[in-house]
Amino acid sequence: MANRTSRSRFEQYREEIEARREKEKSKSKESEDKENRSDNPHARTRSSDRQRTFWTLLKQFWRLLDGHRPKVFFALGTLTVSTLLGLIPPAGTKLAIDYVLTEPPKQIPAWLSQFTSGYSRMGLLWLIAGGVTIVTLLRTGVHLWGRWYATKAVNMVQANIRRRTYEHAMQLPLHRVQDLKSGGATSLIREDAGGIADLIFNMFYNPWQALIQLIGSLCILVLVDWRLMVGGLCLLPAVWITHRTWIYRVRPLYKDIRLRRTAIDAATTETFGGIRIVRTFARSKTEANRFSRNTHLLARQQLMVWWATRIIEVIWDVLIPVASTLLLIYGGWQILQAQMTLGDLMMFLIYLTMLLGPIASIASSAMAFQNDLAGLDRVLDLMLEETETMQESDASGIDASEVAGHVRFDRVCFSYPGAEDNVLDDISFEAKAGMTVALVGRSGAGKTTLCNLVARFYEPGNGRIELDDRPFSDIKLESYRRLLGVVEQDVFLFDGTVRDNIAYGRRHATDEEVNAAAAAAAALEFIQQLPQGMDTVIGERGVKLSGGQRQRLAIARAILADPRILILDEATSNLDSESERLIQTSLKQLLQGRTAFVIAHRLSTIAHADLILVLDQGRIAERGSHQELIEQGGIYQRMIVLQTEDFGAPQTS
Repeated sequence: MANRTSRSRFEQYREEIEARREKEKSKSKESEDKENRSDNPHARTRSSDRQRTFWTLLKQFWRLLDGHRPKVFFALGTLTVSTLLGLIPPAGTKLAIDYVLTEPPKQIPAWLSQFTSGYSRMGLLWLIAGGVTIVTLLRTGVHLWGRWYATKAVNMVQANIRRRTYEHAMQLPLHRVQDLKSGGATSLIREDAGGIADLIFNMFYNPWQALIQLIGSLCILVLVDWRLMVGGLCLLPAVWITHRTWIYRVRPLYKDIRLRRTAIDAATTETFGGIRIVRTFARSKTEANRFSRNTHLLARQQLMVWWATRIIEVIWDVLIPVASTLLLIYGGWQILQAQMTLGDLMMFLIYLTMLLGPIASIASSAMAFQNDLAGLDRVLDLMLEETETMQESDASGIDASEVAGHVRFDRVCFSYPGAEDNVLDDISFEAKAGMTVALVGRSGAGKTTLCNLVARFYEPGNGRIELDDRPFSDIKLESYRRLLGVVEQDVFLFDGTVRDNIAYGRRHATDEEVNAAAAAAAALEFIQQLPQGMDTVIGERGVKLSGGQRQRLAIARAILADPRILILDEATSNLDSESERLIQTSLKQLLQGRTAFVIAHRLSTIAHADLILVLDQGRIAERGSHQELIEQGGIYQRMIVLQTEDFGAPQTS
């Protein structure tokens, strides 16, 4: 699939679109049949049950504007005033032509003569020009004032929606975050969430301006000739028909384009994150080809949408000039019949443009509007996903100073989302307060998964886990996580200074505390040799440091956090013998008084554990202290023998 050409993948995509539309039609027919059979006239199935309608999206967007609606209303109010003021200057054209420029000039109406008496023709022309200039300047000022508030609302709403989307994505279950990937999440937050705020202009501001200008132009055309208003109104059904026929078919395509772009961003981020592996295996050209195929497929999708949008524009590119020509012919006929003055004709042409302009504007901007709605649709899909904390209605916080750290597993079973087989099966044990529990076993036995349950990255499928005889489900997740410290084999450091990374768990730690934690992790010596010491920027994921240096910083970070429950997942695996020996004493000090779960294979790390659990195929095969398990002569003993025997000596049973 990955090596197929963009053309073949695009053809398959088009087939999927047709199948999707046929499915929607069948669902619609089934819904209609159910409605016809229903005795309850109100028991109708809404189309939003299949796909969000425009009104559903409008309602959801209106909720997102909470706190910023006064700015939107103010912008719409000033827009109304500025648009109405904009309808006045064209009337000056009629006054100038009919009462000043024609020879002889037309008789000034009585209601106007009281304002213009005593003026010469040139003076009257200056008066008209001055009035038009004042109105234009006033309109520009009011319009700019309101547009500033609208732009301010767009930026504030954009920041708010991005923040809410970011926070929601951060609280999604771990497997869902991993499905999004870092690049995909970034694309969704930047483009989809960021583009939603533009709906303030595309859904409210621009349509409202078009509506006011349309109504105002129609009212003025009534004064000229009511038939002109009827001709203008005949265009409105065409707007509804074209939008109903085509535009609602375009929004799902825009949604697909955004989904494709998110996947491309995710893959690109992943490729550059693993650039060392890509270059090691000489896969740069392969990755470039994959990127090229995906972007070509995206281009084909965008071109398909382009043709759909051009159909709408072509219709209006033909319809509006034809309508203008017909109305112009009618107006010219009125002139020839001496039923309309030259000034009326010029004013008519200007207002005709102002009448048709909003309709053309709505038609041309409708596709961008649907694109933004597709982004809103995707964000709403994300916001409806259940987060880790949505089931915490009955949970309460916990005071770290009152936590002893007694953890108990009671017949716990777990399988990853989408998997059928259990990774952990019938796990029961107790880790008393201050006890160190070592987890050993073959790769894939379930050691890391068990630690993930302790960290509450996942919730057990069956059974229960307790902290100090209190079920995990009764403790607020954020409150519980403040008790944790984790050092993993795959160390993650942020692109910042050494100090920022060590103090990540305690942002307000003093320099003395940071230095003490670094010294306890045997990291202070190499930190002092860095160019700027604690202020050295270490790059993304700590790329400027060696593996052992990164791991020592992670241990220092855990030491400074002073957790009640500590998880060490192969915490010394990347250390050389000298560095490991240096921090063994520090680790023993760190483990004092804390409940710790240690995954390790080195005898020096696990021999002094209070309890050793030997996992095999998701079950606890053996348990006990180091000496007890050696005396049992089972799996653990064989692991120790394999680790300690000389590779050159003959193996014994």
